Amino acid sequence: MIHQRALEYLLGLQGAALLRSFTEESDPGFGRARVAEMRRLLDRAELDVEPVAVERVSAVDGYRVWSRTYDEPGNGLFPPEEETVHGILGGLPPGTAVDAACGTGRHSEWLAGQGHRVIGVDGSADMLARARERVPSGEFHEAPLERLPIPDAHADIVVCSLALTHVRDLGPVFAEFARVLRPGGHLVVSDVSHELAAIGSVPRARIDGERPALLVDHRHRASDYLGAAVPAGLRVVSCAEPRMSPPVPLDTPAELPDALETGPWDQWPWSLISLTPEVCRAVTGDMPVLIIWHFRRDPDR
Repeated sequence: MIHQRALEYLLGLQGAALLRSFTEESDPGFGRARVAEMRRLLDRAELDVEPVAVERVSAVDGYRVWSRTYDEPGNGLFPPEEETVHGILGGLPPGTAVDAACGTGRHSEWLAGQGHRVIGVDGSADMLARARERVPSGEFHEAPLERLPIPDAHADIVVCSLALTHVRDLGPVFAEFARVLRPGGHLVVSDVSHELAAIGSVPRARIDGERPALLVDHRHRASDYLGAAVPAGLRVVSCAEPRMSPPVPLDTPAELPDALETGPWDQWPWSLISLTPEVCRAVTGDMPVLIIWHFRRDPDR
């Protein structure tokens, strides 16, 4: 069980800002202001509450709930992810495209619009139901990423978007991607950066409409992706890391507001970040929000 308290998150942001200022130029009062603000946070009685007990659930269980709202506007990761993915794949000749972990068919819809024959695979029946409605021309299967129901060397393109953070061992997944790709075929993988996940950006849901839960989350580094992809016969074409925002100077931020409305657990950490926006910018300035890989299958393998 995970235990989350608003107070501890806010103190953690202050501490992260202090760590950055320890090795970077900053306003002379920045460090003292952070320490003083931490003392004020500790004195706020409305923050001295019992932690929220949060369970860890599988992606299938989590997306069963999240599928109802997944396509609603407001997910800040979609625009930069789509811009990069579309830039890589736009202009390729129509062929067979596999949307692995297709979810509600966000990329399947775009690929079909580019003239590709789309095959979507996902482990969530609830997400697939929405994908089938969204892309009537697509072919969709319920299956895990480690066992794609697709013949060898069948696809010109494989896309896997914002899903591998839920996978512990990347080796079998990349081996499957390589297996279904034709020699010279393109693989594009996007994922949430491990740095963004470390500050709390992990999908959350209420199981049975009540129990707080975080989806299973594995924080892969670049070496994890490369260690799985290269032995499978996939070579790197490019790697992009869209950023949160430009770097910001470490100036002394404004003091805490008089009223601290932390918002419901469902809105954490974003409602908490809004209480100390300058400190958040100090922590997240220039932080990668995504990592997006473009691989091609070795034509000689």
